[in-house]
Amino acid sequence: MKPITLYASRRSARALCLAVSLLLTAAVAVAQLAAPLADSGVPMGVGAGVHGANSPFAPLQERADVLPWSVLTAVKTKLDKNRVLPVFPGNVQALNQKSQRVQGFMMPLDPGEKQKHFLLSSVPMTCAFCVPGGPESMVEVKTKTPVKYSMEAVVVEGQFAVLKDDPYGLFYRMTEAVAVK
Repeated sequence: MKPITLYASRRSARALCLAVSLLLTAAVAVAQLAAPLADSGVPMGVGAGVHGANSPFAPLQERADVLPWSVLTAVKTKLDKNRVLPVFPGNVQALNQKSQRVQGFMMPLDPGEKQKHFLLSSVPMTCAFCVPGGPESMVEVKTKTPVKYSMEAVVVEGQFAVLKDDPYGLFYRMTEAVAVK
């Protein structure tokens, strides 16, 4: 008797993991749109994720050489035909298709010690099934070479994209990225 295979490939497992995390993120955004402020544009959160006082991780240290999360989280949303779309301020739109550095915590999309495709979050994951923040506090990262997984903050540099209508609900993506110190 053949064992049951849950995933056809690593690629489908990664896609499923990404889809689940982004669906959870979309659920948070939809819940925010149901708030009384929905008609005036709802801030996606109160900042870069939520860093609890009981977290075993230290908060990110401000660095002058990286794009601060306070800039990325300054996005509002609007409801358009049952979809939640971001409304980016001008300074965020100006980042599109430019090289940027972002510091954050890795959320792997594949098992393994080294990662080429992961989410970078403003706060660390504290649960494998919990999304630490909304789409304003995550960047999808695709690297040139694998980056060793770390529970400590990492800095990556690459081509930054501001996504106005991503099918997965992402607001930001970085491609051709490399890890920097």
